[in-house]
Amino acid sequence: MTNAAELRGLIIDWGGVLTTPILTTVRAWIEADEIAWETYRSVMKTWVSEAYTIDGGPNPIYALERGECTPAEFEQQLAGQLLRVDGEAVVAEGLLQRMFAASVPVPAMYEIIRTLRAAGFGTALLSNSWGGGEYPRAEFPALFDAVVISGEVGMRKPEAGIFLLAAEALGLDPRECAFVDDVAANVAAAAACGMTGVLHTDPAATAAVLADLFALPLA
Repeated sequence: MTNAAELRGLIIDWGGVLTTPILTTVRAWIEADEIAWETYRSVMKTWVSEAYTIDGGPNPIYALERGECTPAEFEQQLAGQLLRVDGEAVVAEGLLQRMFAASVPVPAMYEIIRTLRAAGFGTALLSNSWGGGEYPRAEFPALFDAVVISGEVGMRKPEAGIFLLAAEALGLDPRECAFVDDVAANVAAAAACGMTGVLHTDPAATAAVLADLFALPLA
C-alpha cells in the first residue's frame, strides 16, 4: 500500500465527483425533456459497456470522449435512439447542454482540492469530456496545477496513457499520485499505472480516505 509520505499530488475526475452525481443529473434531464427512461437506459447500457471493454472498440461514447466525433454528431446519434414519453422524437440540437443542465459543483469537494493545494500538494483535473462546454474553466487556475481533458489530448480514461500524461503534467511519478473517480474501471486503470486509486461515492467518504492518505485534516 502507498505510504502517505510518498504522495505528492491529487488527480481528480470532474463529472460526478466535483459535481452532482451523474445519475441525478441525467434523471433531471430525462424528466425535463420527457424522455422515455427505458429508451435511454437501453441505449446507454450498451454504449457504456462497449466503451469500457478491454479492446476499447469504437462506439459513440468512445469517439466523443476521444474527440473523434463532434458533440453535434453525438447528439444526432443519441437523439436518434431515444423517444419522448409521448412517442415523439427527441430534439438533437443542444441535447448535451440540456443533459448536464442540472449539474452543479459540490463545494465540499472544491474545499478538499483547495486544502491540499494550499498544503503544497499538486492538483490536476483528469476528465473524459462530453463536449467541453460543461467546464467552468475560469475557476480552474485557482484549483488545479494541470488540466487534462480527454477530447483535447486524443485519449480517454481508462487508457493508461492519459493517466501517465496527467502525472507528467504535475511533474510527478504515477506512484506519487492519488486518483479519485466515480467509475471503478477508471480507478482500477489508474492503480494499474501505479497510482493510489480512490473510488468516489460521496464527499465525506472521499475526504476521509484522502485525509488518511495525505496525513492532512480534510472536512
